[in-house]
Amino acid sequence: MEFKVPEQYNGYTLREIFQDVKLPKKELHQLNMSKAITINQEPAQLSAKVQQGDQVFVPTPDETSNYLPSYRYADVYYEDADIAIIKKPKGVKTHPNDLKESNTLMNHVIYTLDSDYAEPIHRLDQETVGLLIVAKNPLMKKLLDRMLEENQISRIYKAVVKSLLPLKPQTIDKPIGKDKFHPNRRRVSPTGQQAITHILDARMLKENECELDIKLDTGRTHQIRVHLAAIGHPVIGDPLYGDSKLRQLRLHSHKIEFVHPLTKEKISVSLDDKK
Repeated sequence: MEFKVPEQYNGYTLREIFQDVKLPKKELHQLNMSKAITINQEPAQLSAKVQQGDQVFVPTPDETSNYLPSYRYADVYYEDADIAIIKKPKGVKTHPNDLKESNTLMNHVIYTLDSDYAEPIHRLDQETVGLLIVAKNPLMKKLLDRMLEENQISRIYKAVVKSLLPLKPQTIDKPIGKDKFHPNRRRVSPTGQQAITHILDARMLKENECELDIKLDTGRTHQIRVHLAAIGHPVIGDPLYGDSKLRQLRLHSHKIEFVHPLTKEKISVSLDDKK
């Protein structure tokens, strides 16, 4: 893992930088024991101070992902040395349920990226199209997992629902749990996990069809679909939570924004970027 020191970290030690981004203590200890850290290609310790513009190399654990290559290319919207943002097609699972599967997004990703390690930071439903973040090494996965947990990664979705008028901006804060009567479904439940969905904006596409801009604070299974159904506006084309007989779910992960944990550069990727 390699990065250029931003102005924010001028005069910091490497240890202070990794403490600031909340690298877990186990990984911090492993770095402290490492003999392979360099600053501007010179050997360094975590106690070394850095200046803005210094080039820092940090070794990452020698881990590989166990996904079989699919020999099909993934659609890459963004990539740097440590992170990729990939478009997941409709009808493709995010990752395999067992090691023998080879036709999921992560099978395409491991074939496409020049990396033996690739792991998703979040998930998308099988019928949902859209952008998904992938970490290309274990240290970056730890950093991005923490950022997702602390709601530092903005995920904007677009959904089309049945409505006579544009829905008002609102926050749906309803816990979601498993539906004991339907093993593949989730439901709003007082004993479920906290789930927060923000409807940011709405516009009419045509009569009875309203497109919503949605932001998630949490990432529960089927969260958007469950929450919109709970307020009486299921996603059009949803056979699980609406009345659709076809699998034409009109929901997609449209935009991802976050600040790179080490370089502090803003990463903003939208499906519109490749139109």
